[in-house]
Order: sequence, then C-alpha cells, then structure tokens
Amino acid sequence: MAKSSEITLLFFIVCISSSFSFAQELTPNKFTVVGHVYCDTCRVEHETKLSEPIIGATVKLVCNNQTDNTPIFQTPEIMTGAKGEFRIHAPGEYENSACDVNLMKSPRQDCNEPVESLSKSRVVLTTNNAAKEGVTRIIPCANNLGFKRKEALPECKQALPELKKEAAP
Repeated sequence: MAKSSEITLLFFIVCISSSFSFAQELTPNKFTVVGHVYCDTCRVEHETKLSEPIIGATVKLVCNNQTDNTPIFQTPEIMTGAKGEFRIHAPGEYENSACDVNLMKSPRQDCNEPVESLSKSRVVLTTNNAAKEGVTRIIPCANNLGFKRKEALPECKQALPELKKEAAP
C-alpha cells in the first residue's frame, strides 16, 4: 500500500511541475539589459582609468519598428545606481524591432554633454536569434554610455601618454 501512495505522490509532483513549465512557456519573454553610464573626465570620447561612474544619470530603452520606425515599446527613464549601472526590464519579443538604450540626462553640471558616439547602444531583444541565448542582454564595455566633462581634469595631461601606451597593440 505504501508503494501505491508513493507512486501517486510522484505522479502528482510530475504533473504539477509539468504544468508550471507549460505556464512558463506561455509567459512572454522578459529581457534585462544591463550597462553603465560614465563621465569622460579627459574628453577623449572613450572610457579611461580616470573616467567616473555617474550616479543618477537617466537612460531609456526604445524599440522601433524596423520598417517604418514607429515606436513599439519604450520604458520610462531609468536612473543609474551607485556605480553608474542600470538594469532595464523589457517584456516580450522584439524580433522585428530596432531597440536602443538612449542616454537621456546627467545630474552632474560639470559632466552633462553626451558623447555623440556613446549616446545610445543597440541591443537585441529576441530569442529567435541563434547568436543570443538567455534573456539578459549585457551592453559590452565598448558601448557603455557616456557624458563628457565641460573641461578635462588637469591630471589628464599626465595620464594621456600612459593611456595611449595601454591602447597600443
């Protein structure tokens, strides 16, 4: 008799867990885009060891239709945290969309001029792409978003020759 109740319990557990995985398949994909915003303290338009994270900067994710460029999805403005990092949550599939994380504004008066080439970053938000697996999209370091200081820090003059050596192959 004990074996019969154990089999029934096991069958019940399998049925319940199957129901959960089926329900999960019906739930739309959710993506998390992760990145950070920094201040280009040397005005060289890329991140250096003298760059500083910007706490309280705002970014926004916008997905537009690739055919006619009409907005399909956008988030409210998201504020960066203690290390200038942001996490943006996006539900759904955006296979036929061009999705960009856009730099909106900086709370720093001394560093609020967007770096043109670093003012937005393209992200892929679809599971129908063999190159991308999982639901977290991380913006690579080359595409972190940045603002420039109004004037370069004085220590940049000393650091720039050293930075050029580091960048050389």
